[in-house]
Amino acid sequence: MHTISSATAQPAVRGDGADVQARSPVVPIGLSRVGVTGIEKVVRIRDELYYAQLECFIDLSRDQKGAHMSRFEEVVNEAIGEVVLSESPFRAETLAQHVAEIVRARQGADRAEVTIAARYPEHKPAPVSGVQTQEIYTLLGRAVAFEHGTRRIVGVAATGITACPCAQELVAARARERLEEDGFSSEQVTRVLEHVPVATHNQRGLATLHIGCLEECDAEIDAATLLAIAEASMSSEIYELMKRSDEVEVVEKAHRRPRFVEDCVREMIAGVLSRFPELDDGSFVFARQENLETIHQHNAVAERHGLLSQLRSEISSGLPALVHTSLDEWLNDARRIMPAGA
Repeated sequence: MHTISSATAQPAVRGDGADVQARSPVVPIGLSRVGVTGIEKVVRIRDELYYAQLECFIDLSRDQKGAHMSRFEEVVNEAIGEVVLSESPFRAETLAQHVAEIVRARQGADRAEVTIAARYPEHKPAPVSGVQTQEIYTLLGRAVAFEHGTRRIVGVAATGITACPCAQELVAARARERLEEDGFSSEQVTRVLEHVPVATHNQRGLATLHIGCLEECDAEIDAATLLAIAEASMSSEIYELMKRSDEVEVVEKAHRRPRFVEDCVREMIAGVLSRFPELDDGSFVFARQENLETIHQHNAVAERHGLLSQLRSEISSGLPALVHTSLDEWLNDARRIMPAGA
């Protein structure tokens, strides 16, 4: 039986200019992911700057010693020039798809994967004063390319505030007891609690929402709509610059809409189903909420992922979905796409 030792001596250095990466490895095992991380680019679209971070990976054959790392950077520069100049607004998922397809072809790989996170400014008015404030959002794009097809997904990340429903009910119960002990009737206490926001502890919420379409899908998934869904899922939006009238509006809104981390995820799912009815059942949704706790050392996290068919069926039938398709499963399903005429 042939055995392989990781200590097997490497071949002597050759000076004939041969492609070292194309040689056979000492240990003939394919690698799941080989690539580069931490690629940073600044892209200008009209008058806005996008700071983008990229990761590029391919799978590596058991017959190939290494990937050509310099080609990743070359492809990224080339793709930015081709895709960004032809697009407005900037779409991270389009750039991810373009890079993935070129990388796969240039590296001679079966599979290529690219992830992009692009930070950009958005100007919006404060809720009462209307003062213009600059908010920083994140566009997310990911694509997996195979010979006969590419799956891509678009996403956003947004920040908001959440108010805890559980603590609020405890505070309301204690307030009711004190008011009734002070001579207020039950009806009067109820009226007071209806008009006065009840205290609770708050969290800064981090919402992430992704949607993926099948290859033949032509639905328009606008990042602004995804951001609106993500922000609306929390107790209130937040603003970097506010007047006093804005501050009290945000605080009161948050305390009148207390939500658990789980509520935020469910609100995002409901928002997708409501705002994108044209998406087919094979489309994919991933929603994640992380709340940075204020009265605990830990943070709270909730997620839901799956096909729209699974989500729609669970809501309409009242029965739990037996399968929650994951993002990697959905992206890698493109491997089974057959070429036309096959």
